[in-house]
Amino acid sequence: MTIEEVIKSTVKMDNAKKVILNIMYTQNVILDHFNELIKPYDLSGEQYNVLRILRGQKGNPANMCVIQERMLAKTSNTTRLVDKLLLKDFVTRNVCPGNRRKIEVLITQKGLDVLKELDPKVDEHERAFAENISPEELELLNKLLEKYRTQQN
Repeated sequence: MTIEEVIKSTVKMDNAKKVILNIMYTQNVILDHFNELIKPYDLSGEQYNVLRILRGQKGNPANMCVIQERMLAKTSNTTRLVDKLLLKDFVTRNVCPGNRRKIEVLITQKGLDVLKELDPKVDEHERAFAENISPEELELLNKLLEKYRTQQN
């Protein structure tokens, strides 16, 4: 289905506009499916992202700045996300002994267990979206999106 058919547009659009609409629409489709996947775990996509970042620390704590820098959504309220994960016992939060203004966050075993359970489901989710695209097309799509995202100032 073309993007014009999806949004039921009869107006002629240039390719630059169609690409933006296609990316936005595709993002929503992917997020809708992903949110359904993580819904039984009482997680938001952003909370899941924080847990993945913390797991990537391999047992080392991360401060709020590190988490914020690695978030997919740069406008996320990291403190609020960590607070919610704390209530679920998925993370711990401690004051850094060397710098009392710095807060260190660490994923708990419960958080690791949730990710371990979600990993195969997330992998399948990703494979399902890539099903009708060849490996070469996936590589090209990645390169084009990276190129597209790099704005000229």
